[in-house]
Amino acid sequence: MPAPTSPTPADSFASLLTEEGRALLDDLRDLDPRQELATATRLRRDHPAELVSAAIGQARLRQRAVAKFGAEDAYRMFFTPNGVEQSTRKTVAEYRAARLAALGTKSVADLCCGIGGDALALARAGISVLAVDRDPLTCAVAEANARALGLDELIEVRCADVAEIDTAPYDTVFVDPARRGGRGRIFDPEAYSPPLSWAVEAARTAPRAALKIAPGVPHEAVPEEAEAEWISDGGDVKEAVLWFGTEPGARRATLLPSGATLTSRGLPNPPARPVGRYLYEPDGAVIRAHLVAEAAEPLDGGLIDDTIAYITSDELRPTPYATAYEITDVLPFNLKKLKALLRQRGIGTAVIKKRGSAVEPEELRKKLKLEGVNSCVIVLTRAAGAPTMLLGQPVQA
Repeated sequence: MPAPTSPTPADSFASLLTEEGRALLDDLRDLDPRQELATATRLRRDHPAELVSAAIGQARLRQRAVAKFGAEDAYRMFFTPNGVEQSTRKTVAEYRAARLAALGTKSVADLCCGIGGDALALARAGISVLAVDRDPLTCAVAEANARALGLDELIEVRCADVAEIDTAPYDTVFVDPARRGGRGRIFDPEAYSPPLSWAVEAARTAPRAALKIAPGVPHEAVPEEAEAEWISDGGDVKEAVLWFGTEPGARRATLLPSGATLTSRGLPNPPARPVGRYLYEPDGAVIRAHLVAEAAEPLDGGLIDDTIAYITSDELRPTPYATAYEITDVLPFNLKKLKALLRQRGIGTAVIKKRGSAVEPEELRKKLKLEGVNSCVIVLTRAAGAPTMLLGQPVQA
């Protein structure tokens, strides 16, 4: 008698789509990782062991996905480990889809669609989507997600090599190349799968296109005819997008959830000046887009150092593009003096920031041995070329 074969990942996933599988997933919505073994033992009394293992694994993925997709969607959707890791955050996907809809997009060829996060956002914006991926399991998950959210009439999933897709019937091409490999993140755009050069050529065949890339992309890698937009969400830089068919050569930083957008005007960086009463920390998208000068202009601010992206001013002015701190102390870096000052002021809680400093915040925190009921912000940086520590407080909005 031949030995029984283990279920393939596709078989395990298919079992989750059955009535029994869906019921198990509903049962596992509030799975406690600490009780996982006991839960698995209990469920295996009434369900096949393979199905229980698949359901517990999917329950874990759904819990992780809540941070990106929100509970309402995450607990209806299906995921793969790579899908949770690489999917676009829902808020970012919705912003991008809304922008495409405002540009008049009616249909999108979504190449490298993954588990369908972007396709879902596009369909919710009323756009018809061809979602393409070469991995059969990933395509099955994308199909299941379209059905689960009631968007399958607008989303066609096709399992194919993206290089074989005729994008002519679609008014927009969207490409999200894989930027992770066996050794982690891929930083060379030509090592993406597919390479950035291929994605750019695909973009040039359509009336408009959007290419999602890593926010660390070198500016010199951006084609002249593309608009480059860096997007942050909640202060974290999430991605860069190369837009074709919009504003060639434009550079933009967009901050979510507010939607505030800063566009390049070719301003030179303001000159460096002594640290004033206020320090402004530009949002990461502003820094990545090289728009610190545009953020500094309405603040009447200068840089604390020609090479450091901190803005300083003697006036407090509102801005959506930077976080403001009121500075109480500007001191040459000296660990002994810093410890004494914090002890004198009863500082037990400190937010430690760094830019242009070799000191690691967590190592410094261990050495400071903070005690007390008060709090402060410590900024390790360079000012006028010298290692400097700034102490202050966040400005309350």
